[in-house]
Amino acid sequence: MTLESLLKQIGDQKHPPVERWNPEFCGDIDMEIRRNGDWYYQGTPIGRPAMVKLFASILKREGEHYYLVTPVEKVGIRVEATPFIATTAEYVEGTWIVTNNLGESAPLDAEHPLDALSDSEQPVMTWRRNLPARIHQNLMYHWQTWALEQGGPDEDGVLWLDSAGERFKLAEM
Repeated sequence: MTLESLLKQIGDQKHPPVERWNPEFCGDIDMEIRRNGDWYYQGTPIGRPAMVKLFASILKREGEHYYLVTPVEKVGIRVEATPFIATTAEYVEGTWIVTNNLGESAPLDAEHPLDALSDSEQPVMTWRRNLPARIHQNLMYHWQTWALEQGGPDEDGVLWLDSAGERFKLAEM
């Protein structure tokens, strides 16, 4: 598959325009996204992937708070770490196409940057609408191995990952 066709397919992933919806806050509900990416409602796992994807499609972040938003309602939910986990990536024509734990894909690029050296516990990638995806440890190791094979750290001891014409710091050695 070519990069152009992959990017078109990614662009065809439809999500409601929650960034344009600003309803009144209705209160918190007992829903949580746990660190491992599992969604829970009232302490019970949400076992239907279609339901999780539906809820994820109306997820909005404001500051450090997360909400499920419709045109008329806004309810708070808890997120232990990040709402998504970047689990795999494929290198296609100079761009890393990253897939998250819900099967959604995004290119690692200027719009979806990697922050591997943040103050948080684990590297993150901006997924969509300022929603972060933690980089799974296996994917981080894969990228570090790739970068080392492509030339290793620069003269300042920085290990870089190139994607979509951008450079992302992976590590400082």
